[in-house]
Amino acid sequence: MRKIHKTAIISKEAKISENVEIGPYCIIGDGVEIGEGTVLGSFVQIEKLTKIGKKNKIYGPSHIGFPPQDISYKGEETFLEIGDENIIREYSTIHRGTKKGGGITRIGNKNFLMAYSHIAHDCQVGNNIIFANCGTLAGHVEVGDFSTIGAFSAIHQFCKVGKYAFLGGFTVATQDVLPFCRTVGARPAKNYGINVIGLKRLGFSEERIEKLKRLVRILFQSKLILGEAIKKAEEEMEKDEDVCYFLDFIKSSKRGVIGR
Repeated sequence: MRKIHKTAIISKEAKISENVEIGPYCIIGDGVEIGEGTVLGSFVQIEKLTKIGKKNKIYGPSHIGFPPQDISYKGEETFLEIGDENIIREYSTIHRGTKKGGGITRIGNKNFLMAYSHIAHDCQVGNNIIFANCGTLAGHVEVGDFSTIGAFSAIHQFCKVGKYAFLGGFTVATQDVLPFCRTVGARPAKNYGINVIGLKRLGFSEERIEKLKRLVRILFQSKLILGEAIKKAEEEMEKDEDVCYFLDFIKSSKRGVIGR
């Protein structure tokens, strides 16, 4: 059964599933869909054209599905999709996409956005990601699964954050952030190698971690230029899923990677 507070304002064009709770003074706009079991605290505003999955918890006053902060935006119909079992804490802001950026911002499942997190237009956010307080993504950023965005950290537009990456607090990333690694600092940010403690907590074996450490030594601690280092790694390393992902991440980077 739905629980909707009498002060909530809900568009007739919104679709509210069963067992959804909507708290006092929430505003739900046109074209919003809210999945079963999702709970909205007081003063949550979901502007429009936003699809939210099941069993999410959104604290107020968060602002979801607002227009992109992009001067090219002229009122086009663009969208936001949020998956299942996410926690979105107070004062978080998540914006819809832009037409030139594909028209949609996406957030996956089981993410934890702490207070004042910001996800800008056209971002593609994976699963099981932690945003500490005031973690900020500019437009078009891609974030891989199981990564951590530290408090007050900011990611430049069009950058990519690899899966299992860890950004320390107050980091400013203007290039792509390597997977599995610790990246800390502002202008310049620096790579501090494999995030051993974090990977152990996620169940990585010692053997798996050691292989990643060896890969990083070849790529970033040798005196080879990057192209030669990649070739050496491809020749010497066993090409398992982690190694292939890491190398492909670097080779496909358009902004360059932090750490080289």
